[in-house]
Amino acid sequence: MNQKSESSDMPERVTQLLINWNKGDRSALDEMLPLVYDELRRIAVRYMNREKSEHTLQPTALVHEAYMRLVDQKQVDWKNRAQFFGVAAEMMRRILVNHAIQKQTDKRGGDALRVTLSDANELSNESDTNLIALDEALTRLKEFDLRKSRIVELKFFGGLTTAEIAEVLQVSVATIEREWSLARAWLFREVKNDN
Repeated sequence: MNQKSESSDMPERVTQLLINWNKGDRSALDEMLPLVYDELRRIAVRYMNREKSEHTLQPTALVHEAYMRLVDQKQVDWKNRAQFFGVAAEMMRRILVNHAIQKQTDKRGGDALRVTLSDANELSNESDTNLIALDEALTRLKEFDLRKSRIVELKFFGGLTTAEIAEVLQVSVATIEREWSLARAWLFREVKNDN
């Protein structure tokens, strides 16, 4: 099997390993780690690039913490690779938010951890936003529109493509594009009002 064929088979292989793991095959988890590690690290680096340079967590530590939490998930019915990376991105976000809250608490109200909000589809023209404010805005969005909240998590934090998000959420690509646009505008307004 050539390199190109192997990489094109990777999503299907990861999906099959997740299904096998779901059925209780612990060896599938061991086989899957090398296949997903680089992508998990890419997600972690993407998060960490948004952090202040003096941040105490490193991408490798973030990947390991998220992976340990992922393997402890008992209630997830793993269906595919995109779902796995979406859950991983959400775990990483929670780890960083918890770290920011702890850091803020330790400083007794000191500066909150800041992240850069920039990707191909920027949420705003602002160069930085407060991670805690963004998390609070996402929580508010989740209260009245769970799907838009998930789209933001999967796209912005998880780095999933529109097609992958459509697969995870089982809706059309056009629906994802429309709701991503609406969610971005809503979050921009909320985060700007919080700052």
